[in-house]
Amino acid sequence: MQRSIERALEVLAGGCDSPVRSGWSAGLPMFVQASAAGAYAYDESGRRYIDYVMAYGPLLFGHTHPELVTGLDSLAEHGLVWGTTHGEEIRLAERIRAYLPSMQRLRFVTTGTEAMMSAVRVARAFTGRSRILKFAGNYHGHFDPALIDAGASAGAGGGGIPQSVRADVLVARYNDLASVDELLEGDETGLAAIMVEPIGANMGLVQPADGFLEGLLQRARRAGALLIFDEVITWLRFGLRGAQDRTPVVPDLTALGKIMGGGLPIAAFGGRRDAMAVLAPEGETFTGGTHGGNPFCVGMAHRVLDVLEAHPEYYAYMDGLARRLAAGFREIFTRRGLPYTVVQQESVVDFKFRAGTPAQNYDDACSADRTAFARYCKAMLERGVLLAPSQNEVMFLSTAHTAQDVDETLAAAEFALGAAATRNDLRAQ
Repeated sequence: MQRSIERALEVLAGGCDSPVRSGWSAGLPMFVQASAAGAYAYDESGRRYIDYVMAYGPLLFGHTHPELVTGLDSLAEHGLVWGTTHGEEIRLAERIRAYLPSMQRLRFVTTGTEAMMSAVRVARAFTGRSRILKFAGNYHGHFDPALIDAGASAGAGGGGIPQSVRADVLVARYNDLASVDELLEGDETGLAAIMVEPIGANMGLVQPADGFLEGLLQRARRAGALLIFDEVITWLRFGLRGAQDRTPVVPDLTALGKIMGGGLPIAAFGGRRDAMAVLAPEGETFTGGTHGGNPFCVGMAHRVLDVLEAHPEYYAYMDGLARRLAAGFREIFTRRGLPYTVVQQESVVDFKFRAGTPAQNYDDACSADRTAFARYCKAMLERGVLLAPSQNEVMFLSTAHTAQDVDETLAAAEFALGAAATRNDLRAQ
């Protein structure tokens, strides 16, 4: 693995294509993967690891699910990319709209970053304004406005972002409507949009407080701005109707990501008919790309929806496994007298190395002990459990995980937390 890391450093910028993969935020060596199957990742030596990264969320069925990877020639035999509109693209849009009726009109793109970037452009064109309000700890991709005080693994900073862009971005505290009001006081007329993760998943798992999303919609309406839901992680991960099924709030625009294609590069943005009408050829605002709606990825997205519609029990299965994992962590923490709080929603599990109640915002998440997490993450890797090397990330389960995988993970955690506690005790002496 070390030789591969050295080779990567010679030819890839920073040795990787995304900073978190380097392990920098946890002070860990880069994990070099050779293959994957089911719930497992394999390194170059062939060692198996229980994978809770799951490509950062989109692999609901684990790696190489037979219903997704079998017969790929049939998806490719008529071409991978056409650059024209086609029937299956239209049918996929109809299927999505049936589950997310707020997306009255939508457009396919390639990545979640493109989806959010395009939604922001639509909001600006529709309102004729430029200012965007976002929340610290929410990650919306790597276009300029989104990276300011972003969560996920974007903590490397905002180099290359012009001051003129920063001037148009207001950053509020998640679950804190007072911070929103403070930022908007006396200047609501310049606001184009509020963009938010309806369930926070990029500063750990953070639930919206009662009334928070409703308050955002009220403030958007009062300001004449649009409300954008970033459902890149939450749609399909939290059901076919996503986070929108858990709140009475109907967003004006929504962004979806690669989970719809089983991890392949396909995403979408859409929303109110009148707002989306600003896009060319109806309006004068451009978004587009040759790969948007390409037949191969569209075909894979149909397969994903087919599997979920045929197996509604999959969600209960993943929720059961996640509950088992969360309960096991709680038992370990109680037994060891550790003050950490476990949060779990359906197939997502998370805890932070911080005392007290679950995190409510990015300030809470950033107060966690990064050194303790790094020791824990390293010890888990040594015991055959692959975690994202950033405490802002969460653990994603899939239909491929088993109760045995969960129990093996908890045994590894017992060891990892015990080893960390022993090292702490030695340092204290």
